[in-house]
Amino acid sequence: MVLISLTGCTKTLTFENEVFEKESKIPCKKDCPKITIEVPVAKNIPVAADSINKKILGVLKEIVYFGEKPSDAKDYNSLVDSFIASYEEMHKKFPGETFAWEAKVKGNIEYQSDQIVNIKLDHYTFTGGAHGYQGFRSLLFNPETGKTIFCDEIFKNEKEFKAFAEKEFRKKYKISDNANINSTGLMFENDKFQLPQNIFYTTEGLLLYYNSYEAASYADGPKEILFPYEQINKYLKFK
Repeated sequence: MVLISLTGCTKTLTFENEVFEKESKIPCKKDCPKITIEVPVAKNIPVAADSINKKILGVLKEIVYFGEKPSDAKDYNSLVDSFIASYEEMHKKFPGETFAWEAKVKGNIEYQSDQIVNIKLDHYTFTGGAHGYQGFRSLLFNPETGKTIFCDEIFKNEKEFKAFAEKEFRKKYKISDNANINSTGLMFENDKFQLPQNIFYTTEGLLLYYNSYEAASYADGPKEILFPYEQINKYLKFK
């Protein structure tokens, strides 16, 4: 169990990692379908903790769901139950065609300060097909209120930072300033550079992380660029 405390003037927000897992009871020889979720659960400050915990659960329901609609699970135990139940239902319908399903989520506190808490979700799911999907998800919170901090809210001027980030991104991935951003095989929507869906505060600096398919093909893998804080503090609201 991991215990992390964030202390304000009079209150303390704590996180304890909890594990939820389940394996299918349908007989199998190897790679039996299984789901494992390990996440930091906020405690001690009811309103803030409740807000953070609801957000994390909501995101995980999107990540591990199977079907047209995300799971309506009310907690982690029912979420792991629903994943295995979906597999077993598919196995009954197509016994010779179902493969070993798997879902794995590992959450941790990536960064913490009196202004911001950054939770990182490292997730992998496989429900058939050529390969599974692995990615990272960044969740940013106000530690006092538990409210979500959206990526565009961390910048004083997002447009200015985006212009700066594009120049540095082009340098790293060797894309000419005058060339189309996708000229080397990237896949930015509408041929225009965009900030990623996931931005991480780390001890080394601010990390822009593009999961597979967000800016490049699965074969090309994720793309990322790290900015030391001293280089970009002028753009940030939270320093």
